[in-house]
Amino acid sequence: MYFDVVVAGGSVAGLICAREIARNKNSVLVIEEDYEIGTPEHCGGLVSTSGLEELGVIPFRKTLDHMVEQAEIYAPDGTSFTINSKKQRVAEISRRELDKQLAHQAQKNGATIKVRTSFQELTKDGIRTNEGQIECKIFVDARGVSSLIHRDRTGILSSAQYEIYADWITKGKVEVFFDQKKYPGFFAWIIPSGEGKGKVGVAGRGINAAEAMEEFLKKREKYSIVRKIFAPIWIKGPIEKFVDGMTVIIGDAAGQAKPTTAGGIYSSGMGGLLAGQAISKFLKTNNHSDLDEYQKRWTDKFGKEFERQSFARKVLERLDNETINNLFKSVTPEITKEISEKDDFDFHTGSIVKLLGVKGSIKTAQTLISGEFKKLLS
Repeated sequence: MYFDVVVAGGSVAGLICAREIARNKNSVLVIEEDYEIGTPEHCGGLVSTSGLEELGVIPFRKTLDHMVEQAEIYAPDGTSFTINSKKQRVAEISRRELDKQLAHQAQKNGATIKVRTSFQELTKDGIRTNEGQIECKIFVDARGVSSLIHRDRTGILSSAQYEIYADWITKGKVEVFFDQKKYPGFFAWIIPSGEGKGKVGVAGRGINAAEAMEEFLKKREKYSIVRKIFAPIWIKGPIEKFVDGMTVIIGDAAGQAKPTTAGGIYSSGMGGLLAGQAISKFLKTNNHSDLDEYQKRWTDKFGKEFERQSFARKVLERLDNETINNLFKSVTPEITKEISEKDDFDFHTGSIVKLLGVKGSIKTAQTLISGEFKKLLS
């Protein structure tokens, strides 16, 4: 069996990459190790509608759950502030349905998709799967965080996300909870998928995610859990090389999720799109520099923002609960209004800078983070 390209991983990045390759009349096979495209649904599902449009997706009605109207952010002591997100056009989408929509796009353009088929190893002429040998010219690794586990475990955090039915989940309102003792280096979250239902999650460095989730839910009123998912997340930014010989790495496998939130529908999807275009060009020219254009174009678009997000992560990880509590008390209505009206959901370092007290509201944090803060501002 021969294909010009084999893509391992049937998620956003892999399917968009396959769509672009097939659109240019090349043969491409997508292999997915799970029994269904879109399962399990690890992602929180937040993405800007402008980001989806750039990825070539107009969501089906069943893909787009609803628009997010506001986000309430909580400090460890319960202090909170609210960001109005209407102008940022943030959608909560069903990842299961989005992945299926992208699979349909890829198939309509000529891609072949196989589930319950797993990558095992590279061979001289292609790859070996659990179903046998497949010859190909290019192998695309879109297998997600699992590809990074042996590369650098310091970039991986444990997470749990439950799908829950509960009256305390409000449609259109995202909630984020910071607590460096309970979720060191990250946070807990509630992302609604409708009125009275949504995704509740926790993540942190060195935590038992299941225990942290149970502790979080103890303080909540009556609820029903309809699904539990445990998965690692990557928060260390892009890997050094996206192209290694005839292997092209995309999406979470390339570290293309945001260092601040580990969200990556848009940035990972763009990795798939740019890689697909570069691979298509390479298949015409056989010039390896065409493959290298993929990493250059992705870095031109996201590199500076991801660098700033990595610095922001270093800053936030060094703040203790007392400093976070003081920081939240210093947030003014003017700051939240400015963030609500101007900031971009996909490029959000500006929001973090404002919240860290650029306007002079929290000298403690500025002293604590010194050199890192200056880099964040540059």
